[in-house]
Amino acid sequence: MLLQTLTIARTTFTEALRQPVLLLMVLAGGVLQVFNTWGTGFAMGQEETSEVVGDNKLLLDVGLATVFVLGTLLAGFIATAVMSREIENKTVLTIISKPVSRPTLVLGKYLGVAGAILAAMIVMLVYLLFSIRHEVMSTASDELDKPVLLFALGSTALALILAGWCNFFYGWSFPQTAMVLLVPFTLLGYLGVLLLSKKWELQSFSTDFKPQITMACICLTLAVMVLVSVATAASTRLGQVMTIVVCFGVFVASLFSNTLIGRHVFRNELLGTITKVEPVDPSRPAFESAESALRIELENASRRPLSTGQAFFYSPSPSGFPMMGTRRYGDFAGDTKSVGAMSARDVVPSIIITETQPPFKQMVVRNIGPGETGVPIIRKPEAGDYVFKSFTSTNTVALAAWGALPNLQYYWLLDAISQNRPVPARYFFTAAGYALAQIGVFLSLAVLLFQKRDVG
Repeated sequence: MLLQTLTIARTTFTEALRQPVLLLMVLAGGVLQVFNTWGTGFAMGQEETSEVVGDNKLLLDVGLATVFVLGTLLAGFIATAVMSREIENKTVLTIISKPVSRPTLVLGKYLGVAGAILAAMIVMLVYLLFSIRHEVMSTASDELDKPVLLFALGSTALALILAGWCNFFYGWSFPQTAMVLLVPFTLLGYLGVLLLSKKWELQSFSTDFKPQITMACICLTLAVMVLVSVATAASTRLGQVMTIVVCFGVFVASLFSNTLIGRHVFRNELLGTITKVEPVDPSRPAFESAESALRIELENASRRPLSTGQAFFYSPSPSGFPMMGTRRYGDFAGDTKSVGAMSARDVVPSIIITETQPPFKQMVVRNIGPGETGVPIIRKPEAGDYVFKSFTSTNTVALAAWGALPNLQYYWLLDAISQNRPVPARYFFTAAGYALAQIGVFLSLAVLLFQKRDVG
């Protein structure tokens, strides 16, 4: 089965590379990145961030969106060309009439299409990285980055010229040869740009290398791989036009899933955002009993009046999930000025507010309970956490719908980069696991749809 899958994948990969639309989309992506450096000079501010500054924030935004849209279009076009068209022309019958199972065929087709689109994504994203290094042309007096022009145009022109030569003298497929050459040539060209400054001086590789932007590019590629699986599933039953429609429908719905569905999943009322946390007694920094207390300051006054004895709920997410207190708890009706009263045997464990006053921007909170036992917590409150009125409840129906639809926002890291919030490496592995799960689901759906498809 493995040998059959790899054989089908290799054949599909070659066939996909020979599709003229693949090369045209890739070259169109390069041209659009050139236009982006000219058309994104809208003075978005000059705040320093980790990797992009001022107008280049918009350049990165538009550039990533350009690659995303082109990748979605390619998923629909290429998956249809190698799956739906074979079904319509009955050529797939020659494969499944042999001892080749339909799941093997679907998996091989997906791997071949994914490999071809991965090659296209690499080239388009390298073009984006070229434009980020070049930066926005805000005024007519801005100097061109000549190393970028030389290596970007040179690597592309060299690949196209060699592809034309091989096509003329050896009869090789021009789109296939051009795509095969563009991947290493553009990567080598970008490496050359990283080693040379704008003034043609040798520099360290890390000077202009953008690790966070590179991670954003990789995560965007994962999103396109998910869309390829969607296109593969759709192409087992639909034609080219409808497959592209389905891809774009999933693309749009997944980008708006947080707004349309996600906001209905977790129910709670946000009171404010924590900006400062410090222990009342520095000798007791823990937050495990009424003996220790934390003084908390909010960014703005609470949206609702607060009172002593009121339960205190906090979460690192504005949705209120997950809560850092591992279970529900309620208000405290006893004396909030007496540690003994808050540690009595009959006290129900709870995290409460023991001191506050208008305008309800500062407060003291304690984790109370009998003796030294308080509410089990994942961690104590930190700056950046969100404060809520109650424990977060979950709408299971909305949660099921939200989970079934792929959420491409998880792969869109632009906001984190623009707001100078480093993306940890573990996030990439989490996103990769999520992508593999979604791909597995849609390929399983593709097998189910294709299993009873009449191809005779």
